[in-house]
Amino acid sequence: MDFNLTEDQQLMVDGFTELMRSRPWETYFHDCDENSEYPEEWVKAICDLGFDRILLPEEYDGFGQDWVTLTAAYEVLGREGGPTYLLYQLPGWESIIEHGTEEQRDKILAFVGSGKQMLNYAMTEPSAGSSWDDMRTTYTRRDGKVYLNGHKTFQTSSMKVPYMIVMARNSEDMSVYTEWFVDMSRPGITKEPLHKLGLRMDSCAELYFDNVELEETDLYGTEGGAFKRGVNDFDLERFLVALTNYGQAYCAFEDAAKYANQRVQGGEAIARYQLIQLYFCKMKIALTNMRNMLYEIAWKHDHGTMGRGDCSMAKYYCANAAFEVVDLALQVLAGIGITGEHRVQRFWRDLRVDRVSGGTDEMMILAAGRAALRDYR
Repeated sequence: MDFNLTEDQQLMVDGFTELMRSRPWETYFHDCDENSEYPEEWVKAICDLGFDRILLPEEYDGFGQDWVTLTAAYEVLGREGGPTYLLYQLPGWESIIEHGTEEQRDKILAFVGSGKQMLNYAMTEPSAGSSWDDMRTTYTRRDGKVYLNGHKTFQTSSMKVPYMIVMARNSEDMSVYTEWFVDMSRPGITKEPLHKLGLRMDSCAELYFDNVELEETDLYGTEGGAFKRGVNDFDLERFLVALTNYGQAYCAFEDAAKYANQRVQGGEAIARYQLIQLYFCKMKIALTNMRNMLYEIAWKHDHGTMGRGDCSMAKYYCANAAFEVVDLALQVLAGIGITGEHRVQRFWRDLRVDRVSGGTDEMMILAAGRAALRDYR
């Protein structure tokens, strides 16, 4: 495997680097984080450079690139302090193109280049998180219409996105799980915002559906196919979370390294002390392992050899390794990091959330562990 970037990939990386250094984005990110606001101006700026077209097929006016290219984009944006957790929706074109109707595709593809939030998926419920066995949201056919009833919880982006793909069970046969393409402006939908420890630039809410009237044309994918489709999407989501974690850790490491070489105590820079050097040794090892893992998985995906547990393994490892890196970076920054408005505080809070969101550590361990054992049956 050659991890060197192609000329086109390097030009893309250079473009994102230039954009991130063109203005003090961190002030903007801090304000958005404090006020729980989506940083549309920043997302629009990176979309102007083609971020949301990286995986979009050429027939839809995209670049038709691969996961390695996406990995390089996430790496540079994260290294420069960008809140890349906001971008999980943008590379996920494969699902809407494959499973959406022509009308549904057109509605979502109209957002290309806009920087606006467009779509997310509603699965989790108070009684159904890692397991969907006790999902209680249902759909009922009556008088030529479909009526959606239920309660979804911890729904990312749901205060802002105009559309949600909602998983529900057939009220007449609860073994049938189906997804529906729901316009979030429809009558009968109630949103209750939730405050979060981290990832604050993206909304989170409780969603209530009270006899929300749908049409048969709002069916997403195939009836009864929700479980299989949802599971197939998890790999990309978990990989993108791992990429975000790595980028945050890289940024925190560099902030701490610059500070350690400048902060003088006892007559010399603290970077000269062996205990501080031990911290940086641990951080560098973790960063190297994360980078190698992520680029290898991306390469395997692009060559059709990715394993079933690879993305779960990456999410579990990167969420925890990145948290350790950021925690050590905070230790090096000491009072400078703990007080004031240093961005490493934001990374620390965000990373703690990622060990739960997008699949808990425990579920990642189960998925990766089962996949590791499968080859030896």
